[in-house]
Amino acid sequence: MNVFIGGAWPYANGSLHLGHIASLLPGDILARYYRQRGENVLYVSGSDCNGTPIAIRAKQEGVSPKEIADRYHNEFDDNFKRLGFSYDCYTRTDSEHHHKTVQQIFLDLINNGYIYKKEIEQTYCESCEQFLPDRYVEGICPNCGQPSRGDQCDYCSTMLDPIDLLEKKCKLCGNTPAIRQTEHFYFSLTKFKEPLTNLVSRAKKNAAWRQNAIQLTERYINEGLQDRAVSRDLPVGISVPVKGYEEKKIYVWIEAVSGYYSASKKWALDSGKNDSKFWSEDAISYYVHGKDNIPFHSIIWPAILLGIQNKKLPDHIVSNEYLTLEKKKISTSRNWAVWVPDILEKYHPDSLRYFLTINAPENRDTDFSWREFIYSHNSELLGGYGNLVNRTLKFIEKYYGGHIPIGSIKPDIHAKIKKAYQTVGKSIEGGHFKQALEEVFSLVRLTNKYFDEQKPWKQIAENKSECDQTIFNCTIVILNLAQLLAPFLPFSSKEINQMFARSEFTWESTDSVPDKITGVKPLFERIDVKAIQDELEKLNTQSN
Repeated sequence: MNVFIGGAWPYANGSLHLGHIASLLPGDILARYYRQRGENVLYVSGSDCNGTPIAIRAKQEGVSPKEIADRYHNEFDDNFKRLGFSYDCYTRTDSEHHHKTVQQIFLDLINNGYIYKKEIEQTYCESCEQFLPDRYVEGICPNCGQPSRGDQCDYCSTMLDPIDLLEKKCKLCGNTPAIRQTEHFYFSLTKFKEPLTNLVSRAKKNAAWRQNAIQLTERYINEGLQDRAVSRDLPVGISVPVKGYEEKKIYVWIEAVSGYYSASKKWALDSGKNDSKFWSEDAISYYVHGKDNIPFHSIIWPAILLGIQNKKLPDHIVSNEYLTLEKKKISTSRNWAVWVPDILEKYHPDSLRYFLTINAPENRDTDFSWREFIYSHNSELLGGYGNLVNRTLKFIEKYYGGHIPIGSIKPDIHAKIKKAYQTVGKSIEGGHFKQALEEVFSLVRLTNKYFDEQKPWKQIAENKSECDQTIFNCTIVILNLAQLLAPFLPFSSKEINQMFARSEFTWESTDSVPDKITGVKPLFERIDVKAIQDELEKLNTQSN
């Protein structure tokens, strides 16, 4: 089986925060799981390095836009590696390869009759002396009356044109923009109503998209698709590859989502392999992102693929709701955020992966609180999972000299392990990661209960053969837990494998154990609960 996984591209004008990781983490869980099953996986993403926000930050700091893009691309790459993200290709949109790939897609859409030219009105800031990107026009949404930017309303999710906004203001200087005539290229989105309707119907039937993606996409289609401008008068970006229009830039509607295709092609070039198998109709594709990116993945990208005659449309759309922070919306402008570079300096990456999965905003907004995060680590990861592993393996070291006793697996334990692989695997494939992780931790709790009931510290003196059985069965469970948890908690799973001198993870239950263990050490350390207050004070101070 060939599995393509595309993670949304973070914008390289500032550090990542926990909201980014919450929405992107499912992609790595999927990639690791399918690799363990022995499937062919291509997992791609990259940094979005084009656009006005980068230029603005560069101007504020007195450096070049490339310096800003380089800084945050390198920071993102490092953060993802430290969090265990296993991308096959993590690239960037300002690369020559991406530019050429997107320009070819643009030309293919023109040649296939899906892009045309049109005279339009566009917002122009007289003070800044430039046409304004959609996101740099702010005002009031004409649909719901809430504050909005010019491309999409955060409150009602309506896709907008900046011209439609009420009380328009330039985000850069605060002045009211003028309206000027200009010529642009338009994408014939209206021509794709029928295939997009069929795509959503199949997704509903197969329960392959998150509910928010189905509802929002149906709404857009029912309200009537509109042809969208795919070029803009911008100073930075990918030039339109049409003679006489080179000064115009290909707009984000086409440019950013086409990164999945360009990253796939880059992986093929770099690895010397063929990526066409990941774009065939019998491949499986997953697109992982936050709910604000739904229309780009459920409408724009499928339409582009249809327009270039690529039939591999999105099978699964994994679109998380929002992660809030201490019951308030994350705000980068107000510095109300937990920044990934900071949290990685203090806390175990598996602690972050665990909390952001077990508390994932899969169907509704969820909250990150320092109290819940630290108590979750201490009670569930350390007190539950870490304790089971440590007390079992330390017992083997102390009473068996590191040699694992010989025994036979109990039928009920064997059945529960085998069932876990089936139910956890099915949940992961269906995009239900929280449910999958809960299933594994129910096995952790069951085994801890078994250890307590058997009392091996007494059995070792009173009935050694029974003690052998208890420790053997606990060891079997631990070996399987390392495999079941490897997609979620790769660092601690790897540590367990090293203690058992094992190198591979599979997705099949094992009922055999090695002869001995070495280098036993705790998987996790307790976090002092006074860190809760310290982190809250830091958060409040930085946001004032």
